[in-house]
Amino acid sequence: MSEDQINCTINHQIHQYLFSSTYILVLLVGFPTNAYSLYHAWLQLRARNELGVYLLNLTVSDLLYLASLPVWLQYFFYGDDWIYSEWACKVCGFLLYDNIYISIGFLCCISIDRYLAVVYPLRFSSLRTMKAAALVSVIVWLKELAVGIVFFQHKELSQDETNQSVCFEHYPMQKWEIPINYYRFYVGFLFPLGILSISYFRVLRAVGKSAGTQTAQKKRIKSLVTITIIIFLVCFSPYHILLLVRTLLEKDCQFVVKIFDYYHFSLLLTSFNCIADPALYCFVSESVQNSIQQAAEACTHIVCCCSKHESSYKTDSTQDAAAPTDNGTGISVVKLLQQTKIEL
Repeated sequence: MSEDQINCTINHQIHQYLFSSTYILVLLVGFPTNAYSLYHAWLQLRARNELGVYLLNLTVSDLLYLASLPVWLQYFFYGDDWIYSEWACKVCGFLLYDNIYISIGFLCCISIDRYLAVVYPLRFSSLRTMKAAALVSVIVWLKELAVGIVFFQHKELSQDETNQSVCFEHYPMQKWEIPINYYRFYVGFLFPLGILSISYFRVLRAVGKSAGTQTAQKKRIKSLVTITIIIFLVCFSPYHILLLVRTLLEKDCQFVVKIFDYYHFSLLLTSFNCIADPALYCFVSESVQNSIQQAAEACTHIVCCCSKHESSYKTDSTQDAAAPTDNGTGISVVKLLQQTKIEL
């Protein structure tokens, strides 16, 4: 089978409905939250906090991914028919898929940084500098750009049986994709998962034994560990498990048709990473926690004031209704007495 032909007849309804609605949701929530995260990452950079370097790169990666979603939405609205050039298809495909591994890379950087900060605060202080963080960030980007070059060397715009132009989809899988998929599963997913698990296990054990760590700090560290692992498992695990299944078992169109919806639903889960990543700021940055707390207190104050006002209004109304009235005018006797007192 040539690279520019798709031999399998596949129902793409999952794209028209579920993908479209989800991508719209991710865009509406992802852009403002990541813009807010970008601002606070910049504040951390100004404070010379090396963790801000990783968080800044993570946010930039998410914003690039979000920038590609309107093009993919148009692709879905046209019934999975790509109307742009093949170069645009490759760029959008790169932003869609490589965001997964760039995000994983920087989540690992954050986990290692927290591990060194908690377990070896003095021994490896030279590795926790702004320059070291910048160098590591460049390596993460270059690693994924190198993988992207492989895709740019192959044709990514195919024709299905209805002569529609299909972008970044090959069914059945091309032979050149098989080693890339193994690389993605073992190097891009399984190896980082091991680093994440070991480093955070050591962090939790060190924090639990530390008598000098304040309770609030322990709580923030545990929250960071929890949210990072949840992001990793929920957003990335289903996709990579089904990617491995496809790579091992996909031989004909019958298998493609069976697994298509499950595989693409798992791919859809990775998009929620753009919404989940900004949650890291709630557990990393104390200033963000204070801002959220102040906003919550302000909202609570407004709600309480409105409730008290409504309650006071109801009480006054009830008292007025229950007060004795002058039979001639129907006016409350209390009000009449007050008016008489004023006139006097």
